[in-house]
Amino acid sequence: MNFFENAGSGPTGPLSLGKLRQTLIRLEDTIVFALIERAQFAHNAIIYEPGKFDFKDFGGSFMEWVLRETEVVHAKVRRFASPDENPFFDDLPDAILPALEYPPVLHPNNINVNPDILRMYTQEIIPAICRPGDDLQYGSASTRDVECLQALSRRIHCGKFVAEAKFLDPAQHDLYVDAIRRGDAARCEELLTNKAVEAQVVRRMRRKALIYGQDITIDGEVETKPRPESPTGGQGSRKIDLDVVVNMYEKFVIPLTVKVEVDYLMRRLT
Repeated sequence: MNFFENAGSGPTGPLSLGKLRQTLIRLEDTIVFALIERAQFAHNAIIYEPGKFDFKDFGGSFMEWVLRETEVVHAKVRRFASPDENPFFDDLPDAILPALEYPPVLHPNNINVNPDILRMYTQEIIPAICRPGDDLQYGSASTRDVECLQALSRRIHCGKFVAEAKFLDPAQHDLYVDAIRRGDAARCEELLTNKAVEAQVVRRMRRKALIYGQDITIDGEVETKPRPESPTGGQGSRKIDLDVVVNMYEKFVIPLTVKVEVDYLMRRLT
């Protein structure tokens, strides 16, 4: 996503809700495809258990080690210098490329809910989308995990930009300012929440998981033969359980995004 092509902000600038929603829709595709890629491997629970592999000066799990090593490389090429990126680790090296100057689109903040995302993903999502057992594909599974986690992080932290766009909307700006000054987080959440849009997101995610999660035969038809390795049980040839994707958005992605939005707004006037 690129919010920084032009200077300025507000409902008609780079932070228009229309542009942001298009970004979120594209991220939905990324998330569904990443989950499908991870679901082809077994749970491999050992890669999420700290201490199962011996890493010098690192006490986390195998998957966390892969995630950190990936972020080390990404940090060196200044990925996390961008305001729309949030690392899972805070002990990363400096970039080797010169810094870029970004317009001050967001109010300064250090909001990062990646610990919640990591916990949700490893404890709730992985057991639901992957078949039980161990297929020894630890490297492949972990690299897919990294793709899933980074996509989820970008999607959820996009809430900062959504909150800023709504805060700058002249129709509601004074309402937000009043709620923030009173420290009324519940009122901010009420102003932010659009149940109709949330319902659209959930319906769209179910549809995407249905369409993207099907195999197509050599003749261009939808495969109907059950996938014996699928963890979904009774869902034919689907590569991923539709209910898992919907539940992930309803139970985790949307609430965490709202949390990011509210936390951002409550710091907006400081």
